[in-house]
This record gives sequence, C-alpha cells and structure tokens, in this order.
Amino acid sequence: MIFLVDASVYVFRAYHSVLPDMRDRDGNPMHAVFGFARFLGDLIERVRPRYIAVAFDQRRHDSYRSRIYPAYKANRDRAPADLVLQFERCRELCRHLGVAMFVDPEYEADDLIGSLAAMMREEGERSAFITRDKDLAQLMRSGDLFWDFGAREQFGYHDIERHFGVAPERFADYLALTGDDVDNIPGVPGIGHRTAASLMKAFASLEEIYEDLGSIARLKLRGAGTLAQKLTEHREALYLSRRLTRIECDLKLGIEPDGLKRRAPDLRSLGGLYDQLGFGPFLRRQGERLAQLPA
Repeated sequence: MIFLVDASVYVFRAYHSVLPDMRDRDGNPMHAVFGFARFLGDLIERVRPRYIAVAFDQRRHDSYRSRIYPAYKANRDRAPADLVLQFERCRELCRHLGVAMFVDPEYEADDLIGSLAAMMREEGERSAFITRDKDLAQLMRSGDLFWDFGAREQFGYHDIERHFGVAPERFADYLALTGDDVDNIPGVPGIGHRTAASLMKAFASLEEIYEDLGSIARLKLRGAGTLAQKLTEHREALYLSRRLTRIECDLKLGIEPDGLKRRAPDLRSLGGLYDQLGFGPFLRRQGERLAQLPA
C-alpha cells in the first residue's frame, strides 16, 4: 500500500492550531512547519509505510483549471506571506525525511495524488489517501483507504457511499451538480447535496441523465418536476463544472515505483534544517527513531 498525503490539509491545520510563537533565525513564524513535521513523523512511526508520497498545491493563475475557467478559485484570498514561506519549508522537510514530494505549477495536489495512485495500482498496490478533502473520494477503489490521520474513522471503498451518499465512481459528477462556492465551481443552481446524491443513485453518470431527462419527473425528489428544466438550462455549465471536479490521473511524473519507497531520514541535513527553524529536541528525537525503522 502507498500512503498518499494531501499536504495542504495538514499544513493549514497546523497553521491555525499551533501557537505561532516558533520562529526561525530570521524571525519568521514556523509553527505550521513544526505541526506538519510532527504529523508526518507520527504518520510514519504509526504505519511504517513501504511507499509514501506527499503532494503540495502551488497556486498559479495560469494553471490547468484556471485556463478552463478563469474564475476558478479566483474568489480566494492570497495566502499570507508567512504561510507561503512555511509551505516552502514543509516541502524541504519532506526531502530531508526521505519522503517523495510532488508539486506542479499546472496541476493540483489532487491530480498528483490521483496519478500516483493510478501508477501504483498498475503495480498491484492499494492506496491510502491521507486527507479530509472529500474531493479525493472519487479516487477510491476496492481495498483503498480514505483517512484523515488523527481522526478515529477510516473509510474503505464501500464506506464512501454510506458516509457521503455517493459511490466513488460518481463523485466527480456529484460535485459538478452541486458546484462549490469555495472553489467557485458553478454547478446547477437549485441542486443541493441531497438532490445530487439522489440523481447519482438513479443514474450512472451525467451522460445517462441527459439520455433520459423525461424520467426525472418520476423520481421521488422534492422539486423533481423542474429538475429536467434546470439541467437543460445549465447543461453547458454542468459539463464545465465536471472538467473542474474530475481529478486527472494520467500525469507523467517522471518517477518509477521504487522512487516512492520510504527512505531513512538524513539526520545531518534534517538537524541543520531544525537548527535554522529554531526547533528543539522533540522532532530531533523523532527523526532518530524514524532512522531506525526497517525499510
């Protein structure tokens, strides 16, 4: 099994939960780096993965999805300068810890994770998606794991539909129907999560919906009589939305499966980084323990 870490979830969590009193030699806050380092070290100690990779987002105005839809995520505020710097340090940390790290100016962490999962699936390896982002649920297949590390619940393939109301294979269509205010994805006005989930239980895909719009009025849904009209009026926006919600899984990442194996941390360079960041003995001792783990 490969453990695929959605880094932004845990960097943001640390940024907002760890007291911002840790500073590097230049006086920059480094509390998010500390929290992320502790999370990643705890994960490795607990699961002792043979394969592990961490994927980061790198927000660009000319990214793949922004070219499809210029308003995509355009409503978001820019990240604070201190957080941008801490993301850079988190990427550096991964390399010192012996963990494969991926970031791409064109594609999001979700696409990197999806492509890594697809590559490893061809090698017979299942995937553990370490995230709390429901968008990644669309990547789940039999034997995979969806786990917000630190939370009690872990979801297998069949748990996804029980928890979210939608099977993994239909998740991108479901997200396209509902849209997303946070990411500025339009969706279909008036279709919420319950209605979208019901449509995805009745139909296998958006294509199947449009092949049989007449049957929607017979579904036991509130407002079923007007759904076909809404879907007809917003068909173009809906298919655009699916281009945004669908995770790309065929990126060429220039790495072979062996390159995803966990390596022992480089304690000298790791210690140098911790000196620069102003970290004390806690993470150093954890690094020493990680170096003793069997490969």
